[in-house]
Amino acid sequence: MSKKNSYLGPLFIIGILFFVMGFVTWVNGTLITFFKKAFSLDNTSSYLVTFAFFISYTVMAIPCSMVLKKTGFKNGMSLALIVMAVGTLIFIPAAEMASYPLFLVGLFTIGIGLTVLQTASNPYATILGPRDSAAQRISIMGIANKSAGIFSQLIFGKLLLAGATTGDPKSELDKVAMPYLVLTAVLVGLAILIRMSKGLVEVSEEEDTPAAAELVTVQKTSVLQFPNLVLGVIALFCYVGVEVIAGDTIISYGVSLGFPEEEARLFGTYTLYGMMFGYLLGIVLIPKYVSQQAYLKFCAILGIVVTVIAINSTGFTSVLCIAVLGFANAVIWPALWPLALSGLGKFTKIASALLVMGISGGAIMPLIYGGIADSIGNTQQAYWVMVPLYIFILYFGLVGHKKKSW
Repeated sequence: MSKKNSYLGPLFIIGILFFVMGFVTWVNGTLITFFKKAFSLDNTSSYLVTFAFFISYTVMAIPCSMVLKKTGFKNGMSLALIVMAVGTLIFIPAAEMASYPLFLVGLFTIGIGLTVLQTASNPYATILGPRDSAAQRISIMGIANKSAGIFSQLIFGKLLLAGATTGDPKSELDKVAMPYLVLTAVLVGLAILIRMSKGLVEVSEEEDTPAAAELVTVQKTSVLQFPNLVLGVIALFCYVGVEVIAGDTIISYGVSLGFPEEEARLFGTYTLYGMMFGYLLGIVLIPKYVSQQAYLKFCAILGIVVTVIAINSTGFTSVLCIAVLGFANAVIWPALWPLALSGLGKFTKIASALLVMGISGGAIMPLIYGGIADSIGNTQQAYWVMVPLYIFILYFGLVGHKKKSW
């Protein structure tokens, strides 16, 4: 059996996990609009949904890496799904009690499970094959992730936002109970299947590290001695910030422009379609025609240009530009991971945990966006917050990833 065929099975299982991650992550855009209406929230308060969900990555990334050292990748993934199931189950009493804070606790708990899953699955997909095609493999994972996001937004948008509202907040909140009960059952079932699976084997993070690079890691005593990693964490923070702003604010943004919820509920899927197209293009082009670094730089420049156009255009054109950011953002994530982890060797697991902490950009930046939108009374001009984030991503693609010492 060829080496390529040997990792196709495990890669398929990881793809299923990325689908699950996408399903529970990208429903947040729908939840933001739903909770904003049900609890009469302002922009800042409604974006506590993304804050509670993504801040868990910062709080739990290091502890989760320690858990993975004890459990290994496979058992860690199974444990992650159980923790996520606990979080989805919390939605049931939260709906019964009409408690927004309890919903946030549920989202935070789901985020903890996702932290373990992200910390395990991304380096697993990176290590499974050649380093120079890692972005290609993670792009395939991204397609699974974003296609799940499209399904979740279509399903939950139909369940939570479509049709007339009852006018009774408690009755509105009851809409989430059954979907999240089903989601809990699915997560528990997957956890059992992963635990029993013989397809996932343990891999070592040193397996594909060249001997010369491994010698460098022996000479270093701290993960912070790798500039490409430290700058990669900051770049990932910036990336997840722009990704979540583009994906999770677009529905509320459409509503603020006067589009009815029945129409605006689909806007989030446009962003995800853009990301899927970007991933497909990445699979075709990387690394045969375009390097990971070159694609990263192109995406950052495109993000800057499209953001400026979105801010200075009107109506559906502006909404469409925010959706096009999905295409611009698509391959930044899969290109960042291998560049940031390059040469880390024995430090890969802790480095992966630090990168996962960078996902907190999805917690902090949408909250800042919401705060700016509330303070100036303009959801469109608040998108200026994304421009410096793209500029730093561009810096990492041009210079930052090449730095081997401070």
